[in-house]
Amino acid sequence: MNTPPKAELHVHIEGTLEPEMVFALAQRNDIALPHESVADLRAKYRFADLQSFLDIYYANMAVLRTAADFRDLAAAYLDRCAAQGVRHAEIFFDPQAHLKRGVAMETVIGGLCAALDDSEVSASLILCFLRDESAESAAEALRLAEPFLDRIVGVGLDSAEVGHPPSKFTEVFQRAHELGLRAVAHAGEEGPPEYVREALDLLGVQRVDHGIRALEDPELVERLRREQVPLTVCPLSNVRLGAFPELGRHTLPQLLEHGLLVTVNSDDPAYFGGYADENFDAVRRELGLSPEQLRTLAANSFHASFLDEDRKAAFLAEVEAWTP
Repeated sequence: MNTPPKAELHVHIEGTLEPEMVFALAQRNDIALPHESVADLRAKYRFADLQSFLDIYYANMAVLRTAADFRDLAAAYLDRCAAQGVRHAEIFFDPQAHLKRGVAMETVIGGLCAALDDSEVSASLILCFLRDESAESAAEALRLAEPFLDRIVGVGLDSAEVGHPPSKFTEVFQRAHELGLRAVAHAGEEGPPEYVREALDLLGVQRVDHGIRALEDPELVERLRREQVPLTVCPLSNVRLGAFPELGRHTLPQLLEHGLLVTVNSDDPAYFGGYADENFDAVRRELGLSPEQLRTLAANSFHASFLDEDRKAAFLAEVEAWTP
């Protein structure tokens, strides 16, 4: 497939943990798995909703114990990026899920950064708070991360959305802003459009992750268009988690038609059937997007990134020079 150079702005590094690596790391760390084989584990990747995915997602994380594990995980993802024309990645990680298992913040960030430093792909880290954990837990994670803020570009909010509004995390996001960090948040995936508003008004986010349910609220759509708030949409993820019954019914074309700053991303690619290129190819094939629409999506990804203006311009020139 021939897809344009792009940035990936919505990918959870723990969600790139392929079944083969689950078994390899389990063997390395002497961990017994409740799966007979790689094929048996992969067969369980059939999800009814976000929570059914999260259950196995967190269970698989048990194999991540050492800095070398996190390094190998990130290195494998960045190698895929290099092969798929991803020039820049802003990578989510979930420290609370590791801290509660006794894995230190230094282990997580040190391992991830070892891979980032060795990669030809430009990349940075976004520390995500788990919205189904307490606000106090989020604040403690941010406190523990403060010695490593030179390696973190921003904070995010992820995990189970329904029943956990962005407003729950107003204070920790305020602290993150005080520390000079950028802010993003998952909103409007399973949660209502009001969660998108809260993320913008109460958390001060500069990007909305997912945001697909914003279309239910015309006034919100107009605001997103007027303010050019980026939406990091994840098409294959949306289908696997039941937001759409099939990719051909995804609302990505409508989001583009409304003039919104939409990007295409892989979310948790080991679980949802594809990395960046597979998502681009799928929307081209199933939604009939034209080469120019793909170019727009790729350009949007750099406009929406936290790169400085000079680096954005260099990558945008690559997008412009792309030949379908």
